[in-house]
Amino acid sequence: MASPLLKLFQHQTSGGVRERLCSTLRLAINRHHLHAGQQLPSSRQLAQDLHLSRVTVEAAYGQLESEGYLRRETGRGTFVGISIPASRSTLPARPQPARFSVRGQQVLATGGCQDPPFPHAFAAGSPELRAFPHDIWRRLSSSVQRALGSAAMGYGDPGGYLPLRSALADYLALSRGVVCQPEQVIILTSSQQALQLLAMMFVDPGDEVWMEEPGYPGARNAFLTAGAEVRGIAVDAEGARPASGSAKLMYLTPSHHYPTGVTLSLPRRLAWLDWAQRNQSWLIEDDYDSEFHYDERPIPALQGLDRHQRVITLGTFSKSLFPSLRLAWMVVPSALITPIGQARSVLDGHSALLPQAVTAAFLQQGHFASHLRLMRQLYHSRRDRLLEQIEQRLSPWITPIASGGGLQLTVKLQKDEARLTALAAQEGLLLPRLSPLYAGPESQQGWMLGFAALTPDEIEAGCNKLLRLLQREG
Repeated sequence: MASPLLKLFQHQTSGGVRERLCSTLRLAINRHHLHAGQQLPSSRQLAQDLHLSRVTVEAAYGQLESEGYLRRETGRGTFVGISIPASRSTLPARPQPARFSVRGQQVLATGGCQDPPFPHAFAAGSPELRAFPHDIWRRLSSSVQRALGSAAMGYGDPGGYLPLRSALADYLALSRGVVCQPEQVIILTSSQQALQLLAMMFVDPGDEVWMEEPGYPGARNAFLTAGAEVRGIAVDAEGARPASGSAKLMYLTPSHHYPTGVTLSLPRRLAWLDWAQRNQSWLIEDDYDSEFHYDERPIPALQGLDRHQRVITLGTFSKSLFPSLRLAWMVVPSALITPIGQARSVLDGHSALLPQAVTAAFLQQGHFASHLRLMRQLYHSRRDRLLEQIEQRLSPWITPIASGGGLQLTVKLQKDEARLTALAAQEGLLLPRLSPLYAGPESQQGWMLGFAALTPDEIEAGCNKLLRLLQREG
């Protein structure tokens, strides 16, 4: 008798001991583990079995007797005093398909985002976490928590922790040429959250939104689920081509185009800034992977050239630090500080304060800059190793697209992309596909091969598997 009650009791976590025991007995009766008329252990025996005081058990028995669950008889004992009707069927009801909105169906049609939890050849966009300065982060976490105390446990500013916003404003000014005050920096959970927020604030159903073709699917999903008509803008060796017409938003990855890696040229940057001013449109600059350029110095952010406050720049710490930090940032024109801050408060209130404070200290003490320097060197060597493997062993089947930075290398493929990707998965290879990044009928087959999170030996082992697959499939 006591053993099942002990297991149920141990699963009760809310309330005091007496209330937990009451909940345990109610649950046992409602689930028909205890039946009407069945005798319970004496209060002394149950107290011994559950390692409780006899007073607690007596109080619980008395409470449940008053509720009608138990019946106590002097000289005889305690009995279950209620009969719970059994369900008509022991079979679970057949689940009915949920009816989702059109927007919900569009989200589900994307297949969701499924990033691997550990380095896997050739998952794209994963940073190297084994080289992260864990000791420094632990030390900062401890010191920051001691300094903030209970202040780190309350609600925060929807715009973000001000010391982090200030540190980011300084870093972006020095490294990316971004011109902003700390108040213009909004801290978010992810760059995807930033895109969803901007789509919510600026896009009405039927509005036209432009983005690069091919382009980042997360941005396309954010705009489509807001009801936008998304138009793809062709990309060539100089980046997105200027187009005629107007749109509410234009989404760009000017520093490092996703997925080809080309950089938007200065004449194109000026042309898009002029377009935004003439049409009173917004340019969304996704500055992803801007920290990782290997062959030349990165061109400053588009925002630094903006003289008319039409550029919204966003980025994330998921690639430069680690994904589970769940911190990103957005630099907005001064006119948007208050409305975007209010809208962010509606989404989820604010980002967690303690990780923001630790990240601020990491930046302020120079650890962020040091970590990036090390990662650039590491990723540069790994990219070169992957290029070497492709050129020496895989070039008959795949062709790399020249790219001066990033965490993955995009390659063109002449064969059946979908079929080879599925076969590769059976061999333990993740090969993110290129063709789904095209919204229009014309597309290029290929893969985005992540290298940043892989050691040279892991890169070679992945290429060995890929070579065997390509040779086998002809």
